[in-house]
Amino acid sequence: MIDRRLRIAKDLVVEPLAARMAGRVPPMVLTLLAFLAGVGGGVAAGFGLRGIAVAVWLAGRVFDGLDGAVARRRGRQSDLGGYLDMLGDTIGYAAVPIGISVSQDDPNTWIAGAVLLAMFYVNTMSWTFLAAIAEKRGSGAIEQDERTTIHMPAGLIEGAETIVLFTLMLAFPGRATGLFLAMAVLVAVTIGQRVVWAARNLS
Repeated sequence: MIDRRLRIAKDLVVEPLAARMAGRVPPMVLTLLAFLAGVGGGVAAGFGLRGIAVAVWLAGRVFDGLDGAVARRRGRQSDLGGYLDMLGDTIGYAAVPIGISVSQDDPNTWIAGAVLLAMFYVNTMSWTFLAAIAEKRGSGAIEQDERTTIHMPAGLIEGAETIVLFTLMLAFPGRATGLFLAMAVLVAVTIGQRVVWAARNLS
């Protein structure tokens, strides 16, 4: 919902650090660290290590915010980097709910986690296909002056909201069932927003 506005602020904040890292750390290393931290947060959650899970998860989000900035600084932005970045994020978004569900070992939490992952599955299709159509119609990321590899259609639940909700889930795994279902509803609303947009603009 607020990613586009936050992305500008985030770039201003990380730019000094990105400038220092650009000559020392390849952006693909940061992408790999973001991926490992996303999965690591889920693994730590599975072992019931709440504090470590939160810290590792948030560290991964910092790496995820830095890889693109460092790539731009080095003049090394690439479609491969953007693809691997998104792939790593998607795996992390699956690992965290699974890890939390393992730690709780409650059928209700597993069911709620499955519902959430199903919503993620549909949501991924909803926005990636719209992104592909945007590129086809010449209104993709470059044309819209976005700093991402592909156009990111706006919605109620985007990256910033996911970071906040996942942090809450990791910090309070005992409330995971309710948080999973709440996020699933919000993601469903996001899917609905995009379906309505598509019906109005793609016919």
